[in-house]
Amino acid sequence: MLLPVTIILISMLYVVSTPIGNLGDLSVRAREVLGEVETVLAEDTRVTGKLLAHIGATPRVERFDEHTAYAKTPVIVERVLAGEDIALVSDAGTPGVSDPGQTLIDAVLMAAKAEAVTTASVPVTVIPGPSALVAALTASGLASDTFYFGGFLSRKAKAQREALEALALPDAVFADATLIFYESPHRLVRTLETCAAVFGAGRRRAAVVRELTKLHEEVVRGTLPELAATFAARDSIKGEIVIIIEAPRRERIPRVHLDKYEGLS
Repeated sequence: MLLPVTIILISMLYVVSTPIGNLGDLSVRAREVLGEVETVLAEDTRVTGKLLAHIGATPRVERFDEHTAYAKTPVIVERVLAGEDIALVSDAGTPGVSDPGQTLIDAVLMAAKAEAVTTASVPVTVIPGPSALVAALTASGLASDTFYFGGFLSRKAKAQREALEALALPDAVFADATLIFYESPHRLVRTLETCAAVFGAGRRRAAVVRELTKLHEEVVRGTLPELAATFAARDSIKGEIVIIIEAPRRERIPRVHLDKYEGLS
């Protein structure tokens, strides 16, 4: 039986996962940490402010994003090592995964090593929770035992195509892995068309996972050309998007026989 745990903070950087859409997905431990730390570092203070107001937490909130990370990282490292307890969050999901938080985490750990901080008191800990990457992979129904996460592909068409072509080579390290990318709504169709051109228009399956855990959650499955055509036909595309592409040479798991379920409602 799981028992309630009271969080006793020690001075460190708490890397806190936050909901990717549904506020009900915030863990008890994350709620307690956010309610106890002195400072919360946020990509967008308005987004994080709404979350903190929802749980009744009132820490100091400071902006920490791709535009401020370079200047702020050394200062925050000093504050953590000096004894301040600070929580790092992203707008949604787990910090450090395809966001500027990775730089700060690395800097704190390197500074701690330089200061000869013992392993038992390394000043970084993770409060795990929601992740769009894992949730989308699970929802796609595609193989999840081996996968490659490429974050956001380049906005530049040439660089994007070159990165995809490298993954399509028969002897590529991830040639037999399911591929996962984040993408923005206004670049989705172009990216799907490029993926179809690079990976072939055959039977290689894929999925576009959109607005996970939100009211308009959607998982669209099909071949890459089918997906490109489906979204090109829409008047508008909104929300957070994950693209999942099946490994090319993976042997398919035999389909479960569902004959006995046919006709049942």
